Amino acid sequence: MKGLKKTRRIQIIALAFVALAGSTALIGYAMRDGINFFRAPAQVVADPPQMDEVFRLGGLVEDGSLVRGQGETITFRVTDGAESIPVAYTGVLPDLFKEGQGMIGTGKMVDGVFEATEILAKHDETYMPKEVIDALKEQGVYEDPNKQSGS
Repeated sequence: MKGLKKTRRIQIIALAFVALAGSTALIGYAMRDGINFFRAPAQVVADPPQMDEVFRLGGLVEDGSLVRGQGETITFRVTDGAESIPVAYTGVLPDLFKEGQGMIGTGKMVDGVFEATEILAKHDETYMPKEVIDALKEQGVYEDPNKQSGS
């Protein structure tokens, strides 16, 4: 009787392990295309992404670079203070999108141009995505808008 209980317990533990491993593999397989890594322009220049790699590019929209083309295509440059990447986007930009403001775009590099499928812009006077702030701090060009200047 004791041998049967021990065998049953081992079978249940083995089955639970197989189920856990299988579900982990399925979750990993399902998420393989859903994970987009954030990169600043300096990181894209230093380590160019692979062909067809979807990632997020963030930084500040470079002053004087915003060009509205024929139809819905818009081109501009994104900078982190060290490097600048050309961006092309077809669609409607967020209302608060403008030059000198923070943005994050999702897309891929095609012939040296980041072709964005989605553009996100800041939503109020002080908001900037954390990844953009971190990249700008890394380059030494970030200024905290909430910081009080010395009197």
